[in-house]
Order: sequence, then C-alpha cells, then structure tokens
Amino acid sequence: MADAPVDISALRRMLLLPEAGGVCSFEGRVRQTNEGRAISGIDYSAFGPLALTEGQVILMDAKQHFAIRHATATHRTGYLPVGETAVWIGVSAAHRDAAFNACRYITDEIRQHVPVWKNEHYANGVTGWVPCHTL
Repeated sequence: MADAPVDISALRRMLLLPEAGGVCSFEGRVRQTNEGRAISGIDYSAFGPLALTEGQVILMDAKQHFAIRHATATHRTGYLPVGETAVWIGVSAAHRDAAFNACRYITDEIRQHVPVWKNEHYANGVTGWVPCHTL
C-alpha cells in the first residue's frame, strides 16, 4: 500500500534479474469514465494491515504456482485524479508465459481478495462507493 505516487522505475528495476528473460507488468490507472459517468478522481481506502498480509499471500502463492523469479505489487490509497496509477504489478521469470500468467493471476487475486474500496468522485460533484473487489 502506498499513500504517495509510486516510483515505477524503482519497482521495475527489482525485476531486472540476469536469469529473467521475461518481465511483465500491469499498471491500473484512474480513467475518466465509469459506466458512462464522467469521473474527476477516485478516493481509495484500505484496511492496511490486512491488505499487506493478503498481498504477501498472493505474491507467495504466485511464486509457488508459476515459474517466476520475482513478483511485486503496490496499490495506492488516498485521492487519485484521472491519469494517476492506482495499482502496479510486476513479475519476472525465465520465460514469458510464466511472467504473463503470473502477472494476470496476481492482478486478479488482488482485485478479488485485498480489502481496498473506492469512492468515485464524479465531474458533477457527486461521489459514490463502487465495488473494488468481491469476496
């Protein structure tokens, strides 16, 4: 979890291992619309201790199920305007298939299991809580 902009370059450098021929990452950004409504930003909230624990479990599971060398992920909290990075996931592996598959797995598992909530701020000044995950 991070309450300030994420240094994606530093996270990516952690993945550049000599034994890793495949590096895959996913960057989720705040978009300007959701379900036809104009958005000015999103306020992300999380239960920090549980989010960190669940995130570590997901990364460990990925390492056990896929032939990867390293994996890392971070999710922002606080208010993020349109265009800001909300979540970043990166994986390195000897081969691309493992990197792609593990990155997708981690992305989906974070969405399903990490306690993060989002309150969308609409361009008309109204806000609304929307599902960020399902348990």
